[in-house]
Amino acid sequence: MIRRILGWAAVVLLVIVVGLLVTIWVRWERTFDVALPAITASTDSSVVATGRYLVFGPAHCAECHTSGAAAAALERGEEPPLSGGLEFAIPPGRIRSPNITPDSATGIGAVSDGQLARMLRYGVRRDGRAAVPFMNYRELSDADLTALISFLRSQPPIVNAVPPHDLNLMGKAVMAFFIKPAGPSDAPPAASPVGPTVERGAYLVGSVGECADCHTDRSMMDGHFTGPRLAGGTAFTSDSDATMEFVPPNLTPDPRTGRITAWTEDQFVARFRQGRLLPGSPMPWKAFARMADDDLRAIYRYLHSLTPVERETGPSMRRKQ
Repeated sequence: MIRRILGWAAVVLLVIVVGLLVTIWVRWERTFDVALPAITASTDSSVVATGRYLVFGPAHCAECHTSGAAAAALERGEEPPLSGGLEFAIPPGRIRSPNITPDSATGIGAVSDGQLARMLRYGVRRDGRAAVPFMNYRELSDADLTALISFLRSQPPIVNAVPPHDLNLMGKAVMAFFIKPAGPSDAPPAASPVGPTVERGAYLVGSVGECADCHTDRSMMDGHFTGPRLAGGTAFTSDSDATMEFVPPNLTPDPRTGRITAWTEDQFVARFRQGRLLPGSPMPWKAFARMADDDLRAIYRYLHSLTPVERETGPSMRRKQ
């Protein structure tokens, strides 16, 4: 009797497992019907210049969309082509940044402006599938989204065929059940705030710089936030030394645990001008070092306007725990 029950239990378990695997296989490449934003690239030099500033500065697109010699050139302060190829090894698999130069075969040359805008604003790929949630530009203003795409269109095309993502079973399950398009929380503004203001700082931190993505604890499975916003993030293992890790600090103005609470505004700007001081730090220092003084001051003023969160994150670099 017991043997028969165990046999039936094994059959039921097998049916459940097979059903789950079939469901994952069917769902992980499902598509989403999301309308294309009415965004059209411009050839106006001032618009393209704004896009260049965003790509190599606060939006730090170049940090992920360069690898090899291009990444080395970026570290030297140059503006290399955004030909992609950087690989991220995470629990769901290997994620590779695509070529976003206007090459028709291997880049974005055959992708429409609306499809690019939809990818950035909703996380929906050209083929309608959900993108791996590595970018968070949903709240970009129409003007900045236009400028960013305009700059991408203005680059010389580079032939570089980047292999597709290599998701494991876990990654496919995440895409099947947890990842879906998430658009802006409200109607995106037509233009972004300007000047060294708290409003401009809030926009740069929340809509452009993706600061919370690192400085807030997140799930490594689907990327959702698990801790208080900007109060310190999940540690990154050092690429050069597997025994060491980098810890994004608490940026809220808590008097005891906030990293920049005691800094003056001038000290904050000066620190960004120094660039990367800890070798291998995942912070895009080279990009942020290119930011205008007014933008850095706006970020400082916004961070100091936040509600303090007492959360000790310790040193920025430490031996892996």
